[in-house]
Amino acid sequence: MPVIESIRGEFIRYKALAEAAIAQTEDAELSRDPAQDGNSIATICAHVAGNLKSRFTEFLTTDGEKPWRRRDDEFLARQATRAEVLADWEAGWAVLLDTLSQLDDAHLGHTITIRRQPLRVDEALHRSLAHTAYHCGQIVLLAKNARGAAWRSLSIPRGKSDEANRTPSMQLPDEHARALRESGR
Repeated sequence: MPVIESIRGEFIRYKALAEAAIAQTEDAELSRDPAQDGNSIATICAHVAGNLKSRFTEFLTTDGEKPWRRRDDEFLARQATRAEVLADWEAGWAVLLDTLSQLDDAHLGHTITIRRQPLRVDEALHRSLAHTAYHCGQIVLLAKNARGAAWRSLSIPRGKSDEANRTPSMQLPDEHARALRESGR
């Protein structure tokens, strides 16, 4: 499997995990700050979207920290509807996925810049994947805490590891993402 395709698959997996977590939340829970000076799901979604738009707009030719980005504004407390949160989220992911569709493994050794610092494309992609996965994990945790006992697991539920090992599924990122979307979790 090409490296770019592998990275794309993992981005898709984490997008689906965050969206499945968001789908389990009540609308009011999206904007609820978990603690003083904490970030709500809506805030984290705005930050991820802003980061993806900035990093992947003209990815190969311009600095990944765009002058039009207002990063500090992404972290302001916000009251947003589910539709607003998801529209901004999707806009950020669309920029990323469009850019990835235009890359192949021959680009991995090229140099790009982020905040005037040179990085190889492979380094920048791994850095972005790790950053995005970190924030998707925060979204999952916030949603799980908000739902409490009503939470439905997004991976292997407790006590089901042996069963999962006997009939492995969802190992590949696209399979996992598809299963999450189809289950409505």
